[in-house]
Amino acid sequence: MAKDVLCEVSNCKYWAAGNKCAADSIYVVSHHGKQASSQEETDCKTFEPKI
Repeated sequence: MAKDVLCEVSNCKYWAAGNKCAADSIYVVSHHGKQASSQEETDCKTFEPKI
């Protein structure tokens, strides 16, 4: 498992100083089933906007 998960989306409620992700778990999905050919074909479902 990754020790540090980096994130540059500062309007996410899990964003922490130093571009760290503070979520307990990360959920990433592919746009096309279970395989992706590039980063552009994936999304982070963990994202939640800061309120």
